[in-house]
Amino acid sequence: MTSAAGSALKPDLSNWNPEDESTWDKKLAWRTLWVTTYTMVLAFATWYLVSAIAPRLNDIGYALTKEQLYWLVAVPGLAGGSLRLVFMFLPPVLGSRKLVALSGALLVLPLIGWTFAARDSSTPYWVLISLALAAGVGGGSFSGLMASTSYFFPKRLAGTALGIQAGIGNLGIGVMQLLLPWVVGFGLFGTALLTPQSAAEGKLVWLHNGGLVLIPWVLLAVGLAILILRRVPVKANFRQQLDIFRHKHTWIMTAIYLMSFGAFSGLAAQTGLIILNVYGHFPDAPNPLTWAWIGPMLGALVRAAVGPLCDRLGGGARFTLIGGLGMTLGTVVTLFFLNPASASEFSGFFTGMLIIFFFSGFANAGTFKQMPMIFPPRQAGGAIGWTASIGAFGPFLVGMSLSVMAPSAFFIICAIWCAFCSGLAWWFYARPNAEMPS
Repeated sequence: MTSAAGSALKPDLSNWNPEDESTWDKKLAWRTLWVTTYTMVLAFATWYLVSAIAPRLNDIGYALTKEQLYWLVAVPGLAGGSLRLVFMFLPPVLGSRKLVALSGALLVLPLIGWTFAARDSSTPYWVLISLALAAGVGGGSFSGLMASTSYFFPKRLAGTALGIQAGIGNLGIGVMQLLLPWVVGFGLFGTALLTPQSAAEGKLVWLHNGGLVLIPWVLLAVGLAILILRRVPVKANFRQQLDIFRHKHTWIMTAIYLMSFGAFSGLAAQTGLIILNVYGHFPDAPNPLTWAWIGPMLGALVRAAVGPLCDRLGGGARFTLIGGLGMTLGTVVTLFFLNPASASEFSGFFTGMLIIFFFSGFANAGTFKQMPMIFPPRQAGGAIGWTASIGAFGPFLVGMSLSVMAPSAFFIICAIWCAFCSGLAWWFYARPNAEMPS
């Protein structure tokens, strides 16, 4: 006869063990998931604030070159990946309450900064780069939030919990890219007196609203973390957490996650600029802000939906493999529409991009089901944090690549990488008699 859920759990959670129903508080686990997921939505929205604002900066008086814009949008990826290397160590050091509250509080800084920068087109480029670096904290906190959540759920629910958190969290990208074109059209929170900007076509816009609109919701996230969250007894110092790097599957999963989330996050940041630079010279050119949010939103929703399927079918490797093969197909399709003769070819380009984003959701969900199955609990948190750190360099790697090579060359490299990583997923995890079926 099984013990009632949480019946043996001590009030201070000192004997917390999600694999034992009697020492697992299901309600606390799900409350933690929803608070951290809410915070993650805001974190991703902040991380991608620059990608949403950048295509409109020249319209309000800036005179940035194509390369400067690519770098401006790429820098949050560099900062996000670098900060994830810090955040990945924090869950067992700080605990969930302090970590989530800190993650939310740090978001306020870039949001305020971009509120002011969007109002003053004389802002030096180095200041814009600094603010882009600051926005990277939104991407960096992902490694801490995801690793922390992994401590709260048993392995049988890891795919569902992490899939929901990462999938809904990723929606912050689409939310920002969808929200910004709307909120820049009017004064916000009684700030209509703040001087609006004049767009190239003579319309007034409040581009500073892109950062301003998120600040109250971020402060709410900080309050929820302080009031609701608790710490579970998973502790380790920095040195103890380094043992994941002696595990070869850490490196294999890192490569696969760089394919899945690296491509997803990088293309999510750069889609608007790719549309602008490849199709923007045509008289009937598509508006980047109209289309840029759709792919990231699709990928995030697929990721959230596939997570529970991984749990139901007992593993994520097959979804990772399907995702990798689908992303390879999408990059090849996109290749045919990167040197267009007319704007009518945009539909083919956008179809290829949607294929990439759609299947990235499969691969992303699959990897987060695999890692709690491949690694023991504490190492799983570290492996999730590390792979997420490297994947977060996607916006930087994609932006840097597009600043020095033609889009067609970049997508050829991307197709080869996706095919290679699909091979890794099949050989080590998905094939019959694989070394580590997961």
